[in-house]
Amino acid sequence: MAIILKGDQKISSVPTSKMKALRINLNSNIYGTFAEIGAGQETARNFFRAGGASGTIAKAMSAYDKDFSDAIYGIEDDRRYVTESRLKKMLRHEINLIEDRLDRKKHPEKLFFSYANTVTTIDFAKKFKGHGWVGIRFQLDPLEDYNEIVLHLRFKETEAKLQQETLGILGVNLIYGAFYLNDNPKELLKSFYDNIDKDKLEIDMINFSGPRFMYVDNRLMSLQLVKNGMTNAVMFGPDGNNLLPAQVLYKKNILALRGSFRPVTKVNMDMFEKSKIQFLNEKKVNPEKTQIIFEITLSNLRAEGEINERDFLDRAELLCSLGQNVMITNYQEYYRLVEYFSEFTKERMGLAMGVNNLVQIFDEKYYRNISGGILEAFGKLFYKDLKIYLYPYKDKETNEYIKSTSEN
Repeated sequence: MAIILKGDQKISSVPTSKMKALRINLNSNIYGTFAEIGAGQETARNFFRAGGASGTIAKAMSAYDKDFSDAIYGIEDDRRYVTESRLKKMLRHEINLIEDRLDRKKHPEKLFFSYANTVTTIDFAKKFKGHGWVGIRFQLDPLEDYNEIVLHLRFKETEAKLQQETLGILGVNLIYGAFYLNDNPKELLKSFYDNIDKDKLEIDMINFSGPRFMYVDNRLMSLQLVKNGMTNAVMFGPDGNNLLPAQVLYKKNILALRGSFRPVTKVNMDMFEKSKIQFLNEKKVNPEKTQIIFEITLSNLRAEGEINERDFLDRAELLCSLGQNVMITNYQEYYRLVEYFSEFTKERMGLAMGVNNLVQIFDEKYYRNISGGILEAFGKLFYKDLKIYLYPYKDKETNEYIKSTSEN
C-alpha cells in the first residue's frame, strides 16, 4: 500500500491493483476461472502479472468467435451477447466445470469462484462508447452455496485500449471486494473505483445475491450508486431487483411522474391515472411499448439533510407494492431528465406534474450553470417529442383553480 506524506500526517492510499491481485494469489484457498469476452483478458492479465497466479487461476479464456461462444454457453433467445443473461450463463457454466473437474475430497478448503465479463468497447467511428456486464460467482465457505455480484457498466473513455485497461482494474477490484469486503457492501461498492477515475467509467446497475447477501436490499445499493456519483440514474422494479434503465427504456414511450411519494397520496395516484389515460390515447403512443416511471430526485431525498435510508426504503416498498417501476435520479432540472430519456428513445415522452412544478421550471436560478440560461434549457426540454400533463391547483385564498387553460 502506498503512503503519501502530507505535513506531519501519513495518509494511506488504497491498495494498488497489483497488491490486490497478489493478495488474492497468495491466498491458497481461493481458486477459480476467468472468462472474458469482448475486451481481451484484461482482468486475468493483472493476476498473471502480480505473480503467484498458478495457485489462483484454474483457467483463463476468451470465446470471441460467436459460434464457439454459442457452443460453450448456448444461444440467447435474442441472439445478443452483451447481456445480463449471457453473463449469468457464463458464471454458472464455469462454476459447474470446476465442481465437476475438481474433487472436493482432495480440496476440502478451496473457495471456488468464476469471474466473467461480456463487453463491447468503443466502435471504430467512436459513435458508441461501449458498455458491458461484469460479475463474479464465489464461495466464502466450502459448505455454503455461492454468492453472486453482477453489475452493468458504461464506458466513458474514447480509446478501446484505455477502456480495456479500466475494465481490467475494475475486475480486480470486484474479485478483491468479493472476498475481503463482503461484510460491508457499501464499502465494497465504493472500492470498485479504487485506482479508477469516475470520469472513465459509469456503473448504472448492480445486484447482490446469495447467502452472504441475504440482508442486502438491492434498492439501497442502487441508491448508493447515485449517492456516490457512480451514475446519475438507477431503476428498480416491483420485485425490488435493480433494472438496467437502458434496457427498460429502449425505444419506448415514456411517461414520468416526479414526486416525493412520502407517502403516495390520492393526488399522486389521481395525477398518475389521469395522465396515463391521456398519454395512452395519444396517436404517437403505443400502449404495448410504454414505460411508466415514478421518479424521485436525489435532492428530494436530501430535503431534510442527510438521506434517511429507512425513509427511502419505506417509499420504495410502497411504490413497489403498487406495481410501479421506480427511478432515482440526480436530475433536479426537468430538461436534464428528458435529455437522459432521449439517450434511449426517440418516441413520444410525457411528464406529469402539478402547477407548482411548472412554475418552478420558469425560475431562472435553476439554469445559471448553462451558458444559454433558461432559453437553452427550454430548447432542450421541448426540442424532444415531449408533452406535459398539468395537474390543476386550487388557490386556497381565492378558491380558484389554476390549470393549463385560460379559464379559472
